[in-house]
Amino acid sequence: MVWTGLIIGIIFGVILQRGRICFNSAFRDVLIFKDNYLMRLAALTLALESITLLIFAQAGFIALAPKPLNWLSNIVGGYIFGLGMVLAGGCASGVTYRSGEGMTTAWLAALAYALTARATQGGLFSNWLKWVNQYSITIDSTNPVYAKKIGPTIATVLGINPWIVTIIFAALLIWYAFGVKNKSERPSKLNWIAAAVLIAILAPIAWWTSAKTGRNYGLGITGGWINLISVYTTNAKLSWEGAEIIGIIIGAAISAVAGKEFKLRMPKNPLTYIQVLVGGFLMGFGAVTAGGCNIGHFLTGVPTLAISSIVASIFFILGNWTMAWIMFGRQK
Repeated sequence: MVWTGLIIGIIFGVILQRGRICFNSAFRDVLIFKDNYLMRLAALTLALESITLLIFAQAGFIALAPKPLNWLSNIVGGYIFGLGMVLAGGCASGVTYRSGEGMTTAWLAALAYALTARATQGGLFSNWLKWVNQYSITIDSTNPVYAKKIGPTIATVLGINPWIVTIIFAALLIWYAFGVKNKSERPSKLNWIAAAVLIAILAPIAWWTSAKTGRNYGLGITGGWINLISVYTTNAKLSWEGAEIIGIIIGAAISAVAGKEFKLRMPKNPLTYIQVLVGGFLMGFGAVTAGGCNIGHFLTGVPTLAISSIVASIFFILGNWTMAWIMFGRQK
């Protein structure tokens, strides 16, 4: 079933490339350019995903597994990851799919991201991770839509049916996506509504196929890159998530070639390579510390209403805004 990760990754890569979806841009553009096109896409995606994931869980196809809450690591790691994505020129999914488009800065950012994530999980920085992980909080769940041991969610904290919170959450985000007065638009080969619907359909299928391999979680990026480094350095077995990363790059490359957008791109200033390496380093360290990146936490964890993912995502955004203001905002 590991091969299903490759198929899911190819589809995800095509959607990301066609929709020009990058969460670094989504967060940054709201602050710097007052452009909410990608943020509305993100809001609609999270709203629809919260419903499709819960439907699959209610039907017994998957058991939702919200990540453990760790106030220290979610906040510190999330903020560092947010700083890094601006320097890297893309979020975890952004540098991954752009690697398939021929962007050389994305190659280096992804490599630094992958190596540092691996070093934080089980290498040079692993003692730091062991120390912060002692503060992780999990709870036992008896609700059949959840796995037996999970991180707390809004529904579990309030002690109410997850559908009540999900419906309110989805309604608020749909209101934002369609109800705000300022509606930025931009040309795209896959418009924001279609992209959101496709990801919301893909997400529970990804979770279901991933769970079949023993990994009970949905779309992710960081663990996949760590697996690829482990495959290369220690002859570890390729995991569902590692296959997904390969699929994303292949899918983005196919989409870019088909759309005549594939091109080896190099920055005018070679110092940009150093900048993206630093960004990739911060992203790898921050993502593993926080327990996930913008895909594991923001795109997959927030729709489960996991408090850990909500906290980490808030600090992804704050870190992003801090570095975006330092690099771009002060010049305005």
